[in-house]
Amino acid sequence: MDFLDNTNIVVGIGFVIFVGVLVYYGVPGMITRKLDERAMRIKAELDEARALRDEAQTLLAGYERRQKEVSAQAEDIVVAARREAEKAAEAAKEEIRRSVARRMQTAGEQIAAAEQAAVRSIRDQAVTVAVAAAADVLKGRIKAEDGDRLIDAAITEVGAKLH
Repeated sequence: MDFLDNTNIVVGIGFVIFVGVLVYYGVPGMITRKLDERAMRIKAELDEARALRDEAQTLLAGYERRQKEVSAQAEDIVVAARREAEKAAEAAKEEIRRSVARRMQTAGEQIAAAEQAAVRSIRDQAVTVAVAAAADVLKGRIKAEDGDRLIDAAITEVGAKLH
């Protein structure tokens, strides 16, 4: 038993006995089963992760498509709003032009009316002054009989012109 003095041989025999006990109790089968179960679990998780990734990509593509549609709609709305604003601005400008033209016409009419009123007022004052001057002149030169005759003639003339 000289070979028992060699530690390498003793360790080798112990290792073989240990492996034999493990095989006898079916440890390699249990390890293999556990590894197979773990591999199946990992494969299922990978499949689920792929499915989730595919679903996420589909959702992302849908959201990107919706975003493009919404962007296009928003751009259409902005363009339509600009057109409406330009139309409203043109309508407002045209209304302002018409308003200014009406005011200018009204102002012209008011100026013409004021001129006519001023001319009438000046004529009335001139007539009043002329009548007063004529009255002063006539008072000194006309006799009472001639004044009565002139008054009667003027009344007749005014009556004829009014009818």
